[in-house]
Amino acid sequence: MTDQDDDMPPGADPEELGALEDPGLFDAPPLAEQERMVEAMLFATSEPLTLREMGTRMPQGCDPATAVAMLQNHYRGRGVNVVQVGGAWALRTAPDVSFLMQKEVVETRKLSRAAIETLAIIAYHQPATRAEIEEIRGVAVSRGTIDLLLDLDWIRIGRRRETPGRPVTFIVTEAFLDHFSLSSARDLPGLGELRAAGLLDARRMPGQQEDAAETDDAGPEDEEDEGQEEMF
Repeated sequence: MTDQDDDMPPGADPEELGALEDPGLFDAPPLAEQERMVEAMLFATSEPLTLREMGTRMPQGCDPATAVAMLQNHYRGRGVNVVQVGGAWALRTAPDVSFLMQKEVVETRKLSRAAIETLAIIAYHQPATRAEIEEIRGVAVSRGTIDLLLDLDWIRIGRRRETPGRPVTFIVTEAFLDHFSLSSARDLPGLGELRAAGLLDARRMPGQQEDAAETDDAGPEDEEDEGQEEMF
C-alpha cells in the first residue's frame, strides 16, 4: 500500500476518486469552440433556437448565452446577422442587402382588409378575444378571417380569459415576428409610422359625422374585400 492509498477515505474507490480529482474531466470546451457550435446549429436549423435548446445539445458546462453574444458580435456588419426572434435566435440576411434575396425568399401574401385589420388588432392588443376584436373594429369578425390567420401561422390561440364563458384569446406567433423582422411585439411601428407608410387609413374618429354613402355601404358583418391588400 502506498502513501497515497493511506490518504484515501475509508471505503473509497481509487478509480472513482481519481476521476473526481481530474480537473479536466468535465471542463467545458473553450468559448471559441462553443461559438462554433452555436454557429453550426443556427446555420443548419430551419427554425430559430432558444438558449435552452442550444444548451441541451452542447456539452455540459457550456454557456450558450455568452457564445451567442460572441457570435452576434462576430457577424456584426456582415451580410448575415445573428438576430433575436421572440425568445429564440437565428441567422438572417442583413436588412441592407436583403433586396438581393427578394426573388428567392420573399413570398407575396395577399390578405383582405378585414384580415389585415384583425391581425393588427391582435398584434397591438394581444392577448385579444374575438369580442374585443369586434368591439375595436365595429363589425363582426368572420370565422374565415381568423382561420386564414391561423393557417398562415401568424396568430395562435392563447390562454382563456378568466371571465364568464372563458373566451379564448389570440396572440401573434414567432413566425409573424420573423416574417416582419421583429424581435418582439414591442418593436411594432407606432401609429405615426403606419400612417406615413400608407398602411393606416386616415379615417374619421368615432363620433364624427360620416357621409351617408359610407354609412349605407357599411354592412353589419365582415366581408372579404374584392380588392386584396398586399402584405410584404
